[in-house]
Amino acid sequence: MTTSSLQNSIVKDMGLASEGHLKIDWVEAHMPVLNRIRRQFEQDLPFKGLKVAICLHLEAKTAYLAKVIQAGGADVTITHSNPLSTQDDVCAALVEDGVTVYAKYNPEPAEFKALQLRALEVKPDLIIDDGGDFATIIASERPDLAATIRGGAEETTTGIIRLKALAKEGQLRFPMVAVNDAYCKYLFDNRYGTGQSAFDGIIRTTNLVVAGKNVVVAGYGWCGKGVAMRAKGLGANVIVTEIDPIKAVEAHMDGFRVMTMLEAAKIGDFFIAVTGNKDVITGEHYDVMKDGAILSNAGHFDVEVNKPELAKRSDSIRTVRRNIEEYRFKDGRKMYLLAEGRLVNLGAADGHPAEIMDTTFALQALGLRYVSENYETLGKNVVNVPYEIDQQVASYKLESLNIAIDTLSAEQENYLDSWKF
Repeated sequence: MTTSSLQNSIVKDMGLASEGHLKIDWVEAHMPVLNRIRRQFEQDLPFKGLKVAICLHLEAKTAYLAKVIQAGGADVTITHSNPLSTQDDVCAALVEDGVTVYAKYNPEPAEFKALQLRALEVKPDLIIDDGGDFATIIASERPDLAATIRGGAEETTTGIIRLKALAKEGQLRFPMVAVNDAYCKYLFDNRYGTGQSAFDGIIRTTNLVVAGKNVVVAGYGWCGKGVAMRAKGLGANVIVTEIDPIKAVEAHMDGFRVMTMLEAAKIGDFFIAVTGNKDVITGEHYDVMKDGAILSNAGHFDVEVNKPELAKRSDSIRTVRRNIEEYRFKDGRKMYLLAEGRLVNLGAADGHPAEIMDTTFALQALGLRYVSENYETLGKNVVNVPYEIDQQVASYKLESLNIAIDTLSAEQENYLDSWKF
């Protein structure tokens, strides 16, 4: 623990640090790719003398990413990206490890935003963002804070959407690497990570069986594919709703029923929104839902399930279990909202498995190094993770699994490069 991190940090309770260290130690033991990158960083010190500010779901796996960036020579400051996903014991442990932390579990909205701003006010050279929170604060409120920033990396689909909108309007003030769009992110994190962790949150919170239930999955992107796959594996009758005809056909060909949300609302038992858009489930859907329907969201913001329209139809709202709010409608029906409509996998569970986040955070670490070394030529744009980095991460993962694959011979490479057979 450094004097600076202890004096500057704002956390709930430093007495929780020992529990946080145990959590971080556990994920470290299950993140071999990130461990390998940490060893590289300790030798190369790619961030020596630089300040890095991180805005992510502040739990154990994120904490270990912060320590890997720190091992690369950075002065690291970290804050939260969701009020319900912050783990106070992990925050305290990071402070003891010399990271400056501005985060608490479930703060008031004003304090949540103020703590994010405190992290930016350290005037970082590099940022790691989630949902574009840092980037939008800078664009809308504090453009002066962009002066020191070389660039950064973005974690989520929602964040990429916001960053591209900022870039289109000329409001993105530095390059951002689209980690979410890398193969090793969406193929594994979005699909297998979201699929498993969403049901971790739902099952842990409700203690109800999924088998035999009608599970409605809104959105059939990579996250939706993962959620639908896991629901099917748990024995559910899976229904997919979509706005994209191509994805709708794909869901149909994958064996799922496809219908509008209004039709699905009449028969659904569990609803899981994974679109990244607002008002996916609204008043017209509540009006036809069955008594006891369970509503959840696995998208970044708490706007996919419309909470004002849910409250408008209710005579009473009460918490019936941790992370379950019961909305009793005027006609006597009850609807149950999980984790306040926020990310159910992080608000009601521990997020993606460590082995999944191993590759995602490896991309974050190497992507941050890439933007730090190339920011002068990247422009003020959203840029892709170089394919070589994607392949490098996948190769490290295979090595950690003791899996070997074939390589092309010179003759095969020449064959693929030629139009003459």
